[in-house]
Amino acid sequence: MAIRSAGLLIYRRVSNDLEVLLVHPGGPFWAGKDEAAWSIPKGLVEPDEDELAAAMRETAEELGVAIDGRVTPLGEYRQPGGKIVVAWSIEADPVLDVNAVRSSEFQMQWPPRSGQMKSFPEVDRAGWFSLAEAGTKLLKGQRPMLADLLKHQG
Repeated sequence: MAIRSAGLLIYRRVSNDLEVLLVHPGGPFWAGKDEAAWSIPKGLVEPDEDELAAAMRETAEELGVAIDGRVTPLGEYRQPGGKIVVAWSIEADPVLDVNAVRSSEFQMQWPPRSGQMKSFPEVDRAGWFSLAEAGTKLLKGQRPMLADLLKHQG
């Protein structure tokens, strides 16, 4: 069975356009990467956990703030590595401050084979992006979410 993650595609309206909130993964592997490196806030679904509850929990952990509002199911997206990401869209407060993001942390051995454990933020930054910008920033396996978001905007 494929690993499942759940997340929220958070958007806001700016004039007549949509912007989406994306997060950049923390840690040394992603430090120098920008294009095709960003993601929606998401994370693994725990055994027996409701997927929407997991999406809300993971988003709060990665942003340091709870997002509230009406969610719309977007779908399931198989990632190149085989993981499935199930996503919902949610409209956020337009003034949600991405500079105030305070992510939870993870530990890993760094440098590799050093025996030293270091802590890194799960998310090192967040940003609001136009749909065109998001189309290049997002991981390839998550890009179809943008078209699905537009379909639900009517």
